[in-house]
Amino acid sequence: MYNCVVINPNDTAGTLTTDVLKGDTVNYNINGNDYCLIAEDNIKIFHKIALKDIKKGDIIIKYGCKIGYARQGKKPGVSGP
Repeated sequence: MYNCVVINPNDTAGTLTTDVLKGDTVNYNINGNDYCLIAEDNIKIFHKIALKDIKKGDIIIKYGCKIGYARQGKKPGVSGP
């Protein structure tokens, strides 16, 4: 079951469709390919989750759009960015 929405292969953040606890598996699909990562934080439904390594100052991309810049580095599975 998918619990994260990711629209574009270039997205660095996804949107959770359920609450997840640290250690839960986050599943998503991009263009017919399934992906998963492990949540590194407890994250509430509809909040962002980092999908890739993000460095401080990197552009955050969600739904294929630039939504801001990272104020700090994030690793995959962490709340934010």
